[in-house]
This record gives sequence, structure tokens and C-alpha cells, in this order.
Amino acid sequence: PEPLATPSAARFKPPVTPEPPAEPLREAARLLVSAKRPVMLAGRTSRDPASWQKRVELAEAVGAKVITDLKTGTGPKAAAGDQVVVYYVGVRSKDGKEFDSNYDGQPYSVELGVSPVIKGWQQGLVGVQAGGQRQLDIPGSLAYGDKSTGDVIGPNEALTFVIDVVAIIPKANPANEPKISVAPAKVDKVTTVDLVEGSGAVAALGKTIVFHYQFFRGDTGAQLYSSWTSTPATVLLQKAVQGDNSLDAIIDGLVGIKVGGRRQISVPGALAFGGKGDSGLGLPAGTDVVLVADLLAVY
Repeated sequence: PEPLATPSAARFKPPVTPEPPAEPLREAARLLVSAKRPVMLAGRTSRDPASWQKRVELAEAVGAKVITDLKTGTGPKAAAGDQVVVYYVGVRSKDGKEFDSNYDGQPYSVELGVSPVIKGWQQGLVGVQAGGQRQLDIPGSLAYGDKSTGDVIGPNEALTFVIDVVAIIPKANPANEPKISVAPAKVDKVTTVDLVEGSGAVAALGKTIVFHYQFFRGDTGAQLYSSWTSTPATVLLQKAVQGDNSLDAIIDGLVGIKVGGRRQISVPGALAFGGKGDSGLGLPAGTDVVLVADLLAVY
């Protein structure tokens, strides 16, 4: 069983966000007006689409999307199988009418080559980097084809998106699981040791982090669970969620780690899972826990 998916730790179970819509655009397209978020497309407001309409016309002529990087990100480039976490705004190319955006909500995650999004997104997000901003001018053939969607998108409608890349989460590879040996020990407080120093963004309270992890018994050093064979955990670093403080000690241990880092966190049995242990995991009540976390992303 997955230890961070127990009832007391449900917010660790990936994914923590609701299941994304079938495509990056909701079927009932909507017009958003936000004074806090002026939409800029290729240096022009969304109400002045002339410059990027030319890009769409070019895209239609060659039967492909046009990619413009408005801001270059850093770190690994997204490839097939990676999760790309984004904020985006979409407009109808011919007149700049906005039909969808998630800037006022939660970031949206796309698994390249897997998630059922339009072809223009699957192709156009390859190579993006965290912190980058990319504009996609997509002909109708790579969007919704001859179908209408909602009240704004007509048949063979060309679409323009501006996408802010929040994080790139690499495809899980069990072969990359670190070989960790935990010496049996007893601790009386939460202790941390950085086995690998990261160099990226810092995990802080209020941030969402994505990480692979391994669980060990502190008294024997036996490994109880590893996420490396499945999906990394996605966690909002927030304590005492809905009055449940059973994971607060683990949250404390995760704060401060940097992306690319690996941290070993030892938690006294009285604090781990509220001191109740986890019978499904084979963790008796009051038993110390050691968690080794590899941080993949912070946003």
C-alpha cells in the first residue's frame, strides 16, 4: 500500500488536484475578464490580434503550429512522458476573443504523449522549460478540426495560446531509484540530512512540491515503500490541514529542500502518522520513520 495515501495522509496521494478536463479548453467556452491579469500576446493585448493572426495564417499555410518563446525558461526541456504544469490563456485567433484561462485557478498538468489534449498542445509543449512562457498559434487542423466547441470556437477555428510553464516533472524511471541504506536508530526529534544538495527552487510552506520518496522503519532500517515504481507525490506544504496534524513532522522535514536535492528525514514514532503507525505498511504504532525524498519540482 502507498503510505502517503492513507486516510491521515490523503493529501499526499498524487494527484491532489481534480482530474483535468478532457482537453485544455472547457467544452463550455467562457470569456474571462481580469483586471489583475492583462493578457499579453507577442507584446500586444488580446484585443489587438493583428501580429499573431499573421502567425496563424502562416501556420495554416504550412499545416503546422507556430511556436514563439516569449520568455526562455531554465532546466531540463520537456519530452514525451514528462508532466508539464502550466497556466494558460486561449483566444480565438481571428479576433482575440478569450475563451479559456486558468490563471485564476489551479495550474493544469499535461503528460506529453499521454494526456488527451489537442495536437497543437502535444506538439507545441515539447521542449518547454520551467519558468518559460510560450505562445502557440495553432491552425484548426491541430485544434478541434471541423468541430465546434462552445460558443466561441467554430469549425476549423485557429487558436492562439500563451502558456506559462510552472514546472517540468520528468517521467518516472524505476532504474533511477537511489540505493539507500538506513542504519537502525532512535531519534527524539525530527532530524534531516541532505544527501544531495539541490540547486533549484526551495520548498516552503504554502508551496506545492512534487517528489519521489522511500519509506523505511527507523528501528530496523527495512524499506517499507517506494514511489519510484509508480507516481511521485504532489503535496501542498501546509500544516494541520482540516485539523489533522499527523503529517506535520514530515512537512517540517521537507521545508527547505531544493529542487534536485535528496533529503533523509527521521521522525520520532510519537510524531509519525500521529504515533498510530500503519498496519498496512507494516509500521507498528510508535515506530520511528525515515523518509528519503528526491525533490522534482516546486510551484
